[in-house]
Amino acid sequence: MFYIASEESYQDGQIVVQEGGSGDWVYVVLSGTVQLSRMIGGKKYVIEWLQAGEIFGEVGFFGGVTRTATAQAIGETTVGLIDRGFLDSECNKLPSDFKNILTSMMERYKKMIERVCEFSARDEIRLLETLAVTYKDKRSFVKAYTGNVSGGGLFIKTENPLKKGDDFLVKLGLPGLSETVVIKCEVIWTRKKGEETDAYPAGMGVKFVEMTKENNRILKKYLRDIEKRISDE
Repeated sequence: MFYIASEESYQDGQIVVQEGGSGDWVYVVLSGTVQLSRMIGGKKYVIEWLQAGEIFGEVGFFGGVTRTATAQAIGETTVGLIDRGFLDSECNKLPSDFKNILTSMMERYKKMIERVCEFSARDEIRLLETLAVTYKDKRSFVKAYTGNVSGGGLFIKTENPLKKGDDFLVKLGLPGLSETVVIKCEVIWTRKKGEETDAYPAGMGVKFVEMTKENNRILKKYLRDIEKRISDE
């Protein structure tokens, strides 16, 4: 049970917390989805998508450090600010040695996030590339288009997204290849019809769960070739 001091509502795409900013409020997602991301080398890398009941901002509270990630609303989202008086009161009950351990853990967690993101950045390329995709919902096969794609997942534009947690097979068509790349995916978040904007269309964000080594090689080579072509222009 969280003691909520106040609630804040955000529209799709609005920033709740900015990476590198100050502040030590701890938040809990009450409804909607919050995307956590970091900027590395001028590129955005998604860390996680949070759903109702999940908290964020705890590193700043316990570790006393600047915000380690940007928290952005995906769709209409409401977050609760956990009462500072309650948190301070509970923390003051802890032995000083235990509080020092928590602070050390948060600092180590911050460093771990930085290292993992930097490592992932070396291998993951995310591009705003429109590609044809085919997948099967409960009724029939659906043809759609991606909004962006990376080596770890993609966004599928559709007014009828599947449910969060659904897994399904995607056939991804890459220009210049006669065969499609088949990937097992899982829905991480959705933006339904009526929640979309011009900048953020209806659809679903999915992560890649399983693909063959050959399909993985083909996809990453394609992304690298596209990135090189863009950088040469």
